[in-house]
Amino acid sequence: MKKNILYPLIALAIIIIALIAGKKLGWIGGEFQLKVMVEQAEPRTLTELITANGKIKPEVEVKVSSDVSGEILELTVKEGDEVFNGQILAKIQPDIYQRHLEKMQASLRSAEANLAQAEAQLQQKELSFNRNKTLWEQQTISESEYELALSDYNIAKASAEASKAALRNAKASLNEAKDNLTKTTIYSPMDGTVSRLNVEKGERVVGTAQFEGTDMMTIANMNNMEVVVDVNENDIIRVSSRDTALIEVDAYLDRKFKGLVTEIANSAKSEGTSADQITNFEVKVLILPQSYRELIQEKGENFYPFRPGMSATVDIQTNTRADVLSVPIQSVTTRADTTTINTKDKDLNQEDDKTEVVFVVKEGRVEQRNVTPGIQDTRHIEIIEGLKEGEEVVTAPYSAIANKLKHNDPVEVVEKLFEDKEKK
Repeated sequence: MKKNILYPLIALAIIIIALIAGKKLGWIGGEFQLKVMVEQAEPRTLTELITANGKIKPEVEVKVSSDVSGEILELTVKEGDEVFNGQILAKIQPDIYQRHLEKMQASLRSAEANLAQAEAQLQQKELSFNRNKTLWEQQTISESEYELALSDYNIAKASAEASKAALRNAKASLNEAKDNLTKTTIYSPMDGTVSRLNVEKGERVVGTAQFEGTDMMTIANMNNMEVVVDVNENDIIRVSSRDTALIEVDAYLDRKFKGLVTEIANSAKSEGTSADQITNFEVKVLILPQSYRELIQEKGENFYPFRPGMSATVDIQTNTRADVLSVPIQSVTTRADTTTINTKDKDLNQEDDKTEVVFVVKEGRVEQRNVTPGIQDTRHIEIIEGLKEGEEVVTAPYSAIANKLKHNDPVEVVEKLFEDKEKK
């Protein structure tokens, strides 16, 4: 009976001793320490970047179209050929325009003959009128005869003027016919490369003097290429002409090319529906030739490293500041502003009370610190106010920075959050 009572008492005593020891050692009732990584706030040189995606295109390109209609009789170039200014690119069947020219030449000769006849008749009527006028003044002929002579003279004069107008019209028609015949031969408008060829020999093209004809091909200067990107309306105010840029081309993933902002659109272009419409501004960035000169030297002088339509990513460098206090971007998060005086309307103003903060580690605990951020690059952000050089801020894990950490929470600083598993 005594043994039955003794054993439970001994077990209870052991449990009590274990609880007391666990309490003293921090096993029981101790604060949970979240493992975090830290980094010191220190001066750095930061370059603010605006990133945008776009396509490569020649800085100068000209579409070649036909001003006359007809069948392509000759096509002297193919896509990729280099051409010079004034080189023959294609010929359109000229027969119709040749016949029209001959017809206009005949019309001109007819108009010239009609004018000669009208002028001869005018000369005759003028002599007759002058003679009749003299006789009328001498009262040798009646007034009706004089008026008839005057009428004949005026008619002859009008006929001569009409013949002159017809001659001018015939000359204009002849010049137009000559021009149309000349346009059946299509010449290159510039030195460059045939970057796109849209027609083949034997195809029919359409063209008129009033409207743009068939787009036959595009001639481009491949020596100067640019990237056309869309920059969001929130970022465009920070972009200026002559800003430098770093360009990554998908075809050259291991290289970065230098660029220069040459043109910024004044008018926006909108994409999407009215509900989720995105407003962007077109920006043109010239790829500086010296940044890809090595590629040309490797392949040869006739090698063009970029082709129209290639995809590229542009980092526009809008602002650079040297020796500014900065921390990793992920260290800065948004939390409720603890300095704001709470009111009964705080729930309504909850979003307005949020501010940028970092978590500063001191003596094993974190301090939620309000900060004023400045410019940022791809990795670090400037801290204008709220931190001192050398203070340690939490950099990982991001889930803790964004949500879990609270002011005065205990933490354990580690070099790695996750140990690498040993290779078997």
